[in-house]
Amino acid sequence: MTTADGSSPHFRRIILKLSGESLCRPGERGINMEEVVAIAEQIKLALEVGCQIGLVVGGGNILRGAQFSTLAGSKIEAATAHYMGMLATVINALALQEGLEGIGCSTRVMSAIRMDGVCEQFIRRRAIRHMEKGRIVVLAAGTGSPFVTTDTAAAQRALELGADIVLKATKVDGVYSDDPEKNPHAVLYRDLDYDTVISQNLRVMDGTAITQCREHQMPILVFNFKKNGNIVKAVSGGRVGTRIGPQSTLTEAGQT
Repeated sequence: MTTADGSSPHFRRIILKLSGESLCRPGERGINMEEVVAIAEQIKLALEVGCQIGLVVGGGNILRGAQFSTLAGSKIEAATAHYMGMLATVINALALQEGLEGIGCSTRVMSAIRMDGVCEQFIRRRAIRHMEKGRIVVLAAGTGSPFVTTDTAAAQRALELGADIVLKATKVDGVYSDDPEKNPHAVLYRDLDYDTVISQNLRVMDGTAITQCREHQMPILVFNFKKNGNIVKAVSGGRVGTRIGPQSTLTEAGQT
């Protein structure tokens, strides 16, 4: 499928990882529906290009399980705290569903923790079928297990669902040598291999997610979703953000 402006999907199926903080205004917490709709509109454009889309959303705008598990004197067990964080991702997933369906996108929320009165249970074949029918699938509750981040959940779902790439949406232009907000001389990397990300501790995603992608040669693209059109550029194969993959693949891409 090609849109009126000539865009066509470079990737047949993608997993887009959104942070919980992407659903609220900078410096705030909770959910701001204006921010949700702004993201939804970008995702809709990518869908119209012909890309099959699965979303994995974090819950940090509401609650992070780790904040309780590491708090001195906390009476909440670490595993319980992580389950609380998973439930926060379900709240965000429902908000995304409302934002997407409000602009005409058929959407399904699928949770790794069963809650039949709220959303569907995650079943791999059913999720694939939804995407094949043009529905956006919002994947909530991480993997359903504590001590696993939503970054790792995104990598896991990408592998399970046969995605071509993991798109990691951030508020900066890609992966830098240092925090660009603190260091104006930080260098933006355009291409990185998995080993460099791990050895330099670049904190693109958590180490387990990067290792899992490396083991299965799943490419990652880190980009700034706050710039209008970047999601469409990403799914269309445009030059945006930082590409992470096998060294051989990156070398070939750089020569073309």
